[in-house]
Amino acid sequence: MFWDRWLHHMKTTFSFEVDESSADRYRILRRNLIILMAVVTLVPLVLMAAINYYEYRKVLRQELANPLRNIVNKTKHSFELFIAERKSAVSFIARAYGYQELADPLRLNHIYRVVKQEFSGFVDLGLINARGVQVNYVGPYDLTDKDYSDQTWFHEVSVRGTYVSDVFLGYRRFPHVVIAVEQTNLEGDRWILRATIDTQRFNELIASMGLEADSDAFLINWDGIFQTPSRFYGGVLEKCPLPALPISYQANVTTAIDPSGRHVFLAYAHLMHPNFILVAVKPQADVLRAWTTLKSELVVLFVAGTVVIFLLVYWLTGVVVRKVREADERREAAYQDMQHHHKLSSIGRLAAGVAHEINNPLAIINEKAGLMKDLLQRVPDFPYREKFELLITAIINSVDRCRNITHRLLGFARRMDVQIEVLDVNEVIQEVLGFLEKEALYRNIDLRLNLAPNLEKIASDRGQLQQVFLNILNNAFAAVPDGGRVSVTTWESDDERVGVSIQDNGHGMSPETLQHIFEPFFTTKKGSGTGLGLPITYGIVKKLGGCIEVQSEEDRGSTFTVYLPKRAPVLGESS
Repeated sequence: MFWDRWLHHMKTTFSFEVDESSADRYRILRRNLIILMAVVTLVPLVLMAAINYYEYRKVLRQELANPLRNIVNKTKHSFELFIAERKSAVSFIARAYGYQELADPLRLNHIYRVVKQEFSGFVDLGLINARGVQVNYVGPYDLTDKDYSDQTWFHEVSVRGTYVSDVFLGYRRFPHVVIAVEQTNLEGDRWILRATIDTQRFNELIASMGLEADSDAFLINWDGIFQTPSRFYGGVLEKCPLPALPISYQANVTTAIDPSGRHVFLAYAHLMHPNFILVAVKPQADVLRAWTTLKSELVVLFVAGTVVIFLLVYWLTGVVVRKVREADERREAAYQDMQHHHKLSSIGRLAAGVAHEINNPLAIINEKAGLMKDLLQRVPDFPYREKFELLITAIINSVDRCRNITHRLLGFARRMDVQIEVLDVNEVIQEVLGFLEKEALYRNIDLRLNLAPNLEKIASDRGQLQQVFLNILNNAFAAVPDGGRVSVTTWESDDERVGVSIQDNGHGMSPETLQHIFEPFFTTKKGSGTGLGLPITYGIVKKLGGCIEVQSEEDRGSTFTVYLPKRAPVLGESS
């Protein structure tokens, strides 16, 4: 029973029989093909790669660690040389100059400038007497007369003669180390010359190691406190989360698991003085992958070729499925558009009939209201004369408004019959805006009209132009948010044409979208647009002998510019 259920489940999962009415039929078909190809191609390759990895891993581990060990050794010597040079410079100054000379501010300032020119990294220089008071100081801070007698380093340098500190912030608030040297003259007087060294050179030495982006290198002291920042494990003076490292003054390589769970190589070496540890961290996977690629070139080429073929088939399958789906969507959209046009045609005929039927009662209402007004003029002493005049005026205004609406309905109902007439473009625009004025008022859209006065009339089709302007204005209204701006401008382009531009400050269009806006069925209104408005607009403008241009920028808005000829176009002519 178990095997029967399992086999039934597998047949259902990988079945190629797809219900044509299912909304997921394309996704299911592609999924089945991908799964079968993955099983056939990827499983053998994964097994081969795993065996190859484990066979070479043990043999190559030691050899792969050698480059990391060498670079740690070289960098360790660079650190030791840098610190030794600075300590020698401080010791030389302490021996070459007496206490009185170093106590002279001008002399110490001159020594500081020379040292800073010859050795990079020196921040300041100070002379401290036997009581721990800094009697002279040269540097960017005011530390003269500062008492260091209670500092641990002061007592340590008194015992050992020299002192190199760990990295700390102190009064300067930036990472630095201190080098202090004690000196005694023939009379037995002793003093300490103290220098502050910027640790920027530490960072430069670590950067010179040239490690990859997923590798890391840093200094820590013997207590595991960072002396330089780490890419992945912490900042200066934070505790290092990696395990403690046994003492080794020669570069040593071990393995560990870091806090993020990566298996890494740890290459480290202890510095002789001060008590620092140079640590380099490199993921094991990266090192082993590089050597495995070198040793297994043929296998890699085979795998790469198979992967390329698989990706190509995957891509082609997606393209075919997408094209089929788009064809089905376009067929459905065309069918819906046909139904839409039939409905518009029916609505146009219905609108014409309704307009005619409404005009008759409107004429009677208007006539009766005029009669009432005439009768009211004959009775000058009528007590409610003023109120009745206001009511009659309101009736006449409402009749005029209804008459304008029915005239617009009749105008749009006749647009399917092509008829060339001499018309005023400004007047056509005003007629179209009459249908949109309520939406503009409701959405608080700033509708700006810059219509050229005395614009020359043109010979064209009123109904077709109404449809052109209505399509473009509808798109502009859809593109702007509530409170947006739509501007309509007309002008004489030249002796042969007039220009009309409709500009909005909506979301605009990308360059890729601009390349397709006049293609049938292309729409950015997923689920609500047919993708036919602008193609129809483009066709009408071309048929009327004009041209249409579009400029748009994302988040800035769009501008549609229509150029119309002043004379009637010859059949088949286009600009």
